[in-house]
Amino acid sequence: MSEGKKMTSSRRHQLKSLMLQIATKWLEEEKKSIAAAKEAYLAENCPPPDLSGDLTEICKQLHAAIDKIDEARYDAEAKVLKADKEIEDLKLKVVDLAGVKKPALKKVRMSADAMLKALLGSKHTVNMDLRANLKQVKKETKEEPTEAIGDWRKNIEDKADRKKMFESS
Repeated sequence: MSEGKKMTSSRRHQLKSLMLQIATKWLEEEKKSIAAAKEAYLAENCPPPDLSGDLTEICKQLHAAIDKIDEARYDAEAKVLKADKEIEDLKLKVVDLAGVKKPALKKVRMSADAMLKALLGSKHTVNMDLRANLKQVKKETKEEPTEAIGDWRKNIEDKADRKKMFESS
C-alpha cells in the first residue's frame, strides 16, 4: 500500500473474513493430523489386549506391560534429573565465570550501640558507653609526715657538717 491511500472498510472486512476462513481450515487439518498421529502411536505402542484365553494369563500379560512401562518411565525420569543437574552446574559455572559484582559500599555514620543492636538484634540491649564502665579513681592527697620534714635549720646544719667534711680532707 502506498502512503496516501487507505484501505476501504469493505476491503478490510473482506480480507479479514478470508483470513478467518483460511485459519479455520488450518485448525481443522491440524486436529485431523493430531488425531491420526495419536491413533498411529496407540496402534504401535498399545495393541488391543488379547482377551481370548485364561483370565490369569491376561492379568500376567497386563502386569508385564505395566512393568515395562514403569521401567521406561523411571529411565525417562532419571534422564530428566541428570539433565536438570547438568543445567544447574552449567548455570553455576556461568555465574562463576561472570563474577559477582560487589556494590560500592557507602559510608554510614552509626554509633557502636546501633551497630551492635543491628548485629545482635533488637532483643539484646548493649550499652557501649565506655566512660560509664571505667573505674572511679579518687586522687589521694599525700600527707607528708611532719617528722620527715623536721626543722629546716637542722637540715642546714647537717649539710654544713658535710661541707666541713669535704673541706677538711
